[in-house]
Amino acid sequence: MTLLREGDVRIPAGCAISGIMDRSGARHDGTDVLKSISLMHDRGNGLGGGFAAYGIYPDYKDLFAFHMLYETKDARLMAEAYLDEWFLIEKQEKIPTDYVRTIQNPPHIWRYFMVPHPIKLAESELDEAEYTMQRVFYINSHIDGAFVASSGKNMGAFKGVGYPEEIGEFYRIQDYKAWLWTAHNRFPTNTPGWWGGAHPFTLLNWSIVHNGEISSYDANRRYVEQFGYNCDLQTDTEVITYLFDLLIRRHGLSAETAAHIMTAPSWEDIDRMEPGLAAYESALRTVYSSALINGPFSVILGSEEGLLALNDRLKLRALMVAEKGDMVYLASEQAAIEIICPDAENMRSVEGGVPFVVQLNEVAERKREEAGVNTPVVEVPGAGITEVGATRTYQRGV
Repeated sequence: MTLLREGDVRIPAGCAISGIMDRSGARHDGTDVLKSISLMHDRGNGLGGGFAAYGIYPDYKDLFAFHMLYETKDARLMAEAYLDEWFLIEKQEKIPTDYVRTIQNPPHIWRYFMVPHPIKLAESELDEAEYTMQRVFYINSHIDGAFVASSGKNMGAFKGVGYPEEIGEFYRIQDYKAWLWTAHNRFPTNTPGWWGGAHPFTLLNWSIVHNGEISSYDANRRYVEQFGYNCDLQTDTEVITYLFDLLIRRHGLSAETAAHIMTAPSWEDIDRMEPGLAAYESALRTVYSSALINGPFSVILGSEEGLLALNDRLKLRALMVAEKGDMVYLASEQAAIEIICPDAENMRSVEGGVPFVVQLNEVAERKREEAGVNTPVVEVPGAGITEVGATRTYQRGV
């Protein structure tokens, strides 16, 4: 028997991610995103697949939509009692699923459309996002067998243990229509596959699909825990989600600045910058030193405004992007874009450490009006900018 050594064979694995967005806000079913992520089947090992979709609940767009995973009936009863105490629930129901032979022992999967209880919200002296976040953390930390898969408005996460094509069939994602879809095919390296640990990871309206491994996990985890984030899931993707929430929602930074903090230039690069830019970059690295992410990664961040794609500074994980009209396509492999849009234009690789940002046209227009300008240009210190419509790419300056 011939023994194979390192380098004798390549096993194509390490997760895969895809994203499809219509900048016009037109909604599309999950057929294309399922076809895209399924092409990269061999990058996963069947221990996790999932999808995030935005715009799927227009009739309840102003309500928080909780997707819940329950391991037991008792867990559901306890979680529902807790939700009844802290929210006004307008509708609750099982999430429709189909039988898939390869998916064994799925949890009970429910969804709830609700608003914070007005009296309790007023007593808490919190805004509704912070109030809701604390309820999510309580359920995930204190109600055994219950897990919040997603908690945003007019969006939801559909995830579980299996290949993404199996998870897509199980959740019937072709029945949903969204203006933004993201997808993940998982190959877990440090954690066992379980339903709550599958991607996307979410918090409020944020969702993350991630390919890679964060070597700075402990530093990043300790940092977000100082601000009240519970990292009970013990996975690096969870920390990335919380970092974006902390920097954007709580600290009021732009998504571009948050991404820049996570992939900040090295001190050697900063030393070569002109004094004004060097002072700016030094301040960011000093104040947010524990938010710097190290290790190979590519991520797609979804939100109610659009998406952001980001690679590590050294470009150790693949991520491709292309466009066609109002459509924007992202995937770990070029073929996963071409299979759903053979005539896609401007195919290129997302640059290492440089955020690629896409906003809904209406969001981009509103922000231009708020800024009092007539041209879609955003000034970022130390970055050259190219913008087409509501798609922005940033070139790191040195």
